[in-house]
Amino acid sequence: MWTRRHNQEGSITAFVLLLLVGLVALLGLVVDGGSALSARQSASDEAEQAARAGAGALSVDALRQGALQLDPGAAVAAAEAFARAAGHPGTASVSGGVVTVQIHFRIPTDVLGIVGISSLPVSAQASAVDVQGVTVATP
Repeated sequence: MWTRRHNQEGSITAFVLLLLVGLVALLGLVVDGGSALSARQSASDEAEQAARAGAGALSVDALRQGALQLDPGAAVAAAEAFARAAGHPGTASVSGGVVTVQIHFRIPTDVLGIVGISSLPVSAQASAVDVQGVTVATP
């Protein structure tokens, strides 16, 4: 007499497939996550340098009168021009003599595209103010 056995053919295939998907996702997090961290550092550096470039845009009229004052229009233009030249256009604003630059972009993924994530967001913000130098002599 024939007895029925539970058919378990293919159960290992499903397990291996799920394990493989998990490993690919983990590999993607390592590879693409590392790329995202590197891009975040680059974006932060670009935002800092753009903010410094903007903070150096002093008002010519104020300088002629002996005062150090930021020219807001020139500061925004200088900061945004620097960010554009660095490769990731950003937005700049001036408030109370402080230049703030924000950079936002997306980087393509190498491994996570396999599981449907084609790009990762990267953003950075930095602020700078013009320093007026030494105002008191040291003994």
